[in-house]
Amino acid sequence: MTAEQQTSRAADAAADAASTRLPDAWARTPLTVVMPTYNEAGNLPGMVELLMGLDQPGLRLLVVDDSSPDGTGRIADELTEGFLTEDGKPRMSVLHRTAKDGLGRAYAAGMTRAVEEGAAYVLQMDADGSHPAAKIAELLGVARSTGAGLVVGSRYVPGGSLSDAWGAHRKLLSRWANAYASTILGTRVRDITGGFNLWSADALKAIDLASIGSAGYSFQVEMKYLALRRGFQVVEVPIHFEDRTIGESKMNLAVQLESIAMPWMLRARSGE
Repeated sequence: MTAEQQTSRAADAAADAASTRLPDAWARTPLTVVMPTYNEAGNLPGMVELLMGLDQPGLRLLVVDDSSPDGTGRIADELTEGFLTEDGKPRMSVLHRTAKDGLGRAYAAGMTRAVEEGAAYVLQMDADGSHPAAKIAELLGVARSTGAGLVVGSRYVPGGSLSDAWGAHRKLLSRWANAYASTILGTRVRDITGGFNLWSADALKAIDLASIGSAGYSFQVEMKYLALRRGFQVVEVPIHFEDRTIGESKMNLAVQLESIAMPWMLRARSGE
């Protein structure tokens, strides 16, 4: 993100957070944001400042870096020194992985670490600025007030929206992918492919992250489907989804093919 964009988003986050102020006990809920990175050196510092500036003392950030050639992992390590809790403990940590083997596996590793370290809730969030940090308080508030195992930051419920930078073809493809997966799996989740998701630790333990088969973006579909199969309540909260301004998308043909096949594999595995 450019300096101007970082300032603008920080101002928006502050304004939105003020309108969704959590009770102090809820704001102190142990919540870990798991943020996978690969070549996000230009985005990460601004995202860290944004998250650490939220009025949620219970929030921690775990960056999962897959040995980024652009030095993202080193930058993440340096950033950890600037943010401490009231008792002097780091609010940010980094999980360094030696290979780039997919977004899904990076998330699974980070979420497993977060639960092991005592997080009551775990939030999936991209490092490219597409997910609105200002909505984190609302997602947590909904989870705490409803008891939901999963709260989805949804682009496709009333009030949700997509960046104007997305062309008509890209918007149509995204909507088609959601309809495709939801129809095959028989779910009513409007944004089953979305990646801005707040999980309770209980839901993650019940799903068993070690059993997840998806390596790429289909991880989002598989996780939501398994949560529903295990009886957890899923609530969708509208968000505005921005387009990245720095770096390139990690979507490739192999990831797209996995996303097409995964709903059928999940359905076959469940015996439907």
